[in-house]
Amino acid sequence: MSRHPHPFRAEWAPSIPRELMAGAVATFALIPEVIAFSFVAGVDPAVGLYASFAISLIIAFAGGRPAMVSAAAGSVALVAAPLVHQHGVQYLFAAGILAGAVQILFGWLRLGVLMRFVSGSVRTGFVNALAILIFSAQMPHLVGANGATWAMVGAGLVIIYGLPRLTTLVPSPLVCIVVLTLVAQALHLPLKTVADLGLLPDGLPSFGMPQVPMAFETLKLIALPAVAIAMVGLLESMMTASVVDELTDTPSSKNRECGGLGLANIVASLFGGIAGCGMIGQTVSNVRYGGRGRLSTLFAGAFLLVLMVLLKPWVSQVPVAALVAIMVMVSASTFDWGSARALLKHPKLSSVVMVATVVVTVLTDNLAAGVSAGVLLSGVFFTFKVSRLFSVTKSGEELLTYRVSGQIFFASADMLVDAFDVRDIEAKPVLIDLSAAHFWDITAVNALDKVCQRLRKHGSTVDLVGMNEHSRAQLSKLDLGIE
Repeated sequence: MSRHPHPFRAEWAPSIPRELMAGAVATFALIPEVIAFSFVAGVDPAVGLYASFAISLIIAFAGGRPAMVSAAAGSVALVAAPLVHQHGVQYLFAAGILAGAVQILFGWLRLGVLMRFVSGSVRTGFVNALAILIFSAQMPHLVGANGATWAMVGAGLVIIYGLPRLTTLVPSPLVCIVVLTLVAQALHLPLKTVADLGLLPDGLPSFGMPQVPMAFETLKLIALPAVAIAMVGLLESMMTASVVDELTDTPSSKNRECGGLGLANIVASLFGGIAGCGMIGQTVSNVRYGGRGRLSTLFAGAFLLVLMVLLKPWVSQVPVAALVAIMVMVSASTFDWGSARALLKHPKLSSVVMVATVVVTVLTDNLAAGVSAGVLLSGVFFTFKVSRLFSVTKSGEELLTYRVSGQIFFASADMLVDAFDVRDIEAKPVLIDLSAAHFWDITAVNALDKVCQRLRKHGSTVDLVGMNEHSRAQLSKLDLGIE
């Protein structure tokens, strides 16, 4: 008998009990953040919770990364807030539908490969910044809190980190929630509960088109916010999928994830929810506690609705301190502690990219801004390093031979021009050997043309040899007359 599970089971539920328990942990980790993000966006908590249920349900089937938890997210809430404040929540739903369409188009065009341009340093910075943001998000619950709150958070951390030393049959965060809730109720402790975070939904979400005018003016209002929501959502989901790929040593389909997220956001918007994306904190929590298949994602969404509707009286009594303890654990496990120790060992430019990603993310409270800054710096540093891999060597007396080596493009083109000093050539014939060079763009070809024109102007004959096919094709496009 084969030791490998059936492909369907491997994708959906390698271990059903672990999938269900991990999904339950992710659900409890979702509740406080989704409610907090709803306030950021300026909508009722029910809007965020309904969205999280719908997105998790759809993404479990349509997404490209098993075990990934997607829901209403802070980065999307930050982008959506101005639209809600200016025009109301119905326009947010319309923008969510349009954003979903953009994401589906993104997946259809197979643009998920753009993740290849995000360096390892940026990904590490993204993960570390998220860990810091998750931890800082717990501070409002702790600053100025009473002694009972601090004691319960401490007790929760003892349970979370201590129980696995005794048994791993039940995820310690679930035990933390149950035990702290029972203790708080039995001792009548003065603690803030989930009910204090906002009004919870009291029924199932209902289908309905956004109540906005079907006119071009509406499209003009929602177009830019929708594109912003789509791009931020895609970025965070792709980053989250990459993190899970590394944690589980398994591949994922980034293009399918793009399309699945788009479909999920359209459905969420039609059922009165805000658009969302991958939730890395909750996803890491899910994976850490055994989630490997799509069942954990599906159960996280379904269990969220059960908790919010059927078990609302019980869930409303869960101490926020228990949720804070779980999120502190998620923060600590998310942070790449090895990267901090390796800062001085890694190449300086890579460390600068990682630190810049963290700093920009934390200062702006926006993961998309941090990743964008990191990608930009990575591109600039890479361009700088490649441009330095360029050289021109000169040999010969009567026939001057210049051997050009390296990559010639916009960043090294001026170096090519400067390497030929017409004052040293004195109208001698010149042979330029390009067999070890590669011309990438118009700027590079124009630089070569400038060199030839200068040499000929000062009485030299110029011959070019060894140019590869791609470089010659670039040359022929401009028809500069270089032979």
